Amino acid sequence: MEDLLFLIPLLPLVAALVNFLFGRWWLKGITGPLATAAVFGSWVLSLLVFIDQIDNENPLIQDLYTWIPAGDFSIPVTLYVDHLSALMLMVVTTVSMLVHVYANGYMHGDPGFYRFFSYLPLFVFSMLMLVLADNFLLLFVFWEAVGLCSYLLIGYYTRRKSAADAAKKAFIVNRIGDFGFGIGMMLIFVTTGSLVFHEVFSQIPDVAGSTVTWMALLLFTGAMGKSAQLPLFVWLPDAMEGPTPVSALIHAATMVTAGVYVLCRSFPIVDSSHDARVVIAIVGAATAFIAATIGLTQFDIKRVIAYSTVSQLGFMVFAVGVGAYIPAMFHLATHAFFKALLFLGSGSVIHGMHEEQDMRRMGGLKKYMPITYWTFLLAALANAGIVPFAGYWSKDEILLGAWIDGFPIISIIGFIAAFFTALYMFRVVFLTFHGKERFDPNVIHPHESPAVMTLPLVALAIPTVIFGAAVGWPPEEGWIHTFLESNFSHEAEADAGARAASVQVTYDSPEILAQTEAGEEEHAEEEEHHVSAATIWTFGILSTIVALSGIAVAYLAYMKRSPIFSPEAWSTRIGGLYGFIYRKWMLDELYERLIVHPLYLLSIFMWRVVDVGIIDGTVNGVASTVNFTSSRLRRVQTGFVANYALAIALGAVLIIGAYFVFESNLFT
Repeated sequence: MEDLLFLIPLLPLVAALVNFLFGRWWLKGITGPLATAAVFGSWVLSLLVFIDQIDNENPLIQDLYTWIPAGDFSIPVTLYVDHLSALMLMVVTTVSMLVHVYANGYMHGDPGFYRFFSYLPLFVFSMLMLVLADNFLLLFVFWEAVGLCSYLLIGYYTRRKSAADAAKKAFIVNRIGDFGFGIGMMLIFVTTGSLVFHEVFSQIPDVAGSTVTWMALLLFTGAMGKSAQLPLFVWLPDAMEGPTPVSALIHAATMVTAGVYVLCRSFPIVDSSHDARVVIAIVGAATAFIAATIGLTQFDIKRVIAYSTVSQLGFMVFAVGVGAYIPAMFHLATHAFFKALLFLGSGSVIHGMHEEQDMRRMGGLKKYMPITYWTFLLAALANAGIVPFAGYWSKDEILLGAWIDGFPIISIIGFIAAFFTALYMFRVVFLTFHGKERFDPNVIHPHESPAVMTLPLVALAIPTVIFGAAVGWPPEEGWIHTFLESNFSHEAEADAGARAASVQVTYDSPEILAQTEAGEEEHAEEEEHHVSAATIWTFGILSTIVALSGIAVAYLAYMKRSPIFSPEAWSTRIGGLYGFIYRKWMLDELYERLIVHPLYLLSIFMWRVVDVGIIDGTVNGVASTVNFTSSRLRRVQTGFVANYALAIALGAVLIIGAYFVFESNLFT
């Protein structure tokens, strides 16, 4: 299988190039099926690789070429697949393939059809290369490439100012996080002398604890941008300006999952710093809570789901922070399926409602769109964490992991966010599909989407229902735990690194397992720790009660219009707090005042004073001086010989006079 790894990213890249070069004039409508076929090919190859890795502890490695040879330093372009990247390949290609199928129907008739299907497979190619990279620099190149693709796709509607603004916002905000990632990568190289994963990770036990902490935090800065964590999550809800298939791809399989993947891929670095993990856990929990509260107040159906993504990413990130790495990846996988289904379902609603996105102008759509309704409902149940749907298994393990690993406050915040998640998801279900019609049926004629759009919904509904139980049962000991265990064990990591480098590395001493006594105790607890069945059942029941409570409140508020739970009553009771949350905790306003506006004023100052006043003033001043001097001197050029003779005579007199003056001074 090693010899075929390069085809996994190559197929979407070829489709992107062919569509971009020949799509506008020759291929036209064929560009969509071509891109879909290419991604399907990547999915088939990824499936074969995944099957190969199920019973294989040895990673698949394909050396393509040496990118940067410089003395003893070199950066190879090497494709690397272990259990972690094999799982990511399946998630990325499965969701991407179904999004491509769906997009053929959703984008039908769009004048930029060929352009859309040039950008979309390019996005998939970039994410696949990010997952397959075996070193930080190659990963960083495609980390930036997915950012570029997101910019192109979010701003796809080039004539819409809001889309252009959203694309710029996503690009700029991510540059902040990427700057930190770049510094972290430099620190890793300066410290270890390498950027290749196994070479870096093998040296981490010998690196000073403070240095490892900075490495982890700087890498996390990049993840804060890509995976939309506080304070850099403000770009993701605005990314809804792109076409709905783009939203599904960004939120489920590509850009936002990259940050969580990098944190898990960098497990030896992150896990070696308790301080860094505490910071990661706090930021993730705060993001999960804040985004969940904002989702309660929004009315744009896609924007609510977008804030749901931010909140669920917060769960994954704080899972990494509390040391629950496998539950973090488990939730990444389950979330990919049900979140893609939610976005594609919302796209089906928008398509059937003639581009209407405001839930206040929907209602009663269940009878018009039965397939969309039932699949969307399954995804909402999974997102809410209702047993036995996929989201229940992974989210429950995260909450349990936070509690048993010594982060009870984080676990409680997670439960509160889970309650809000169930509440806002069924707020969407009830406002959109149930109740009275809040639109004029004589003007808007809701209808079910065509089969090319509904079939991907049905396909995504299957893993949304069964995937969690299939790989996560029994809790804490399911198949996915066994499969990923080798990626999150220091000894296994050492063995994998040794195999990749073809050298023998031993990790027998306790000093190699951790740098501090606290670290040694932590790893010992991990090895000996067994969660009791009573604890698992208690958390499972508790998380189910919390989720059902959220659904019950949503039902009372939006279906029964209970005076106690009605949104109007609550907006009156809490007054300014509701407005504060509705305005997204006023983070955009805060950034506008503290960052954007001051930078704007600074740019005006630099333009008027430095650029125009000093730089242009100096250049133009020199030109004006030369112009003034030349305009005066040219008057000397009269063309009359007598004038020239007189000038020569006057010059001679001046020279002779000066000579006598200086001569007399010399001899006195």
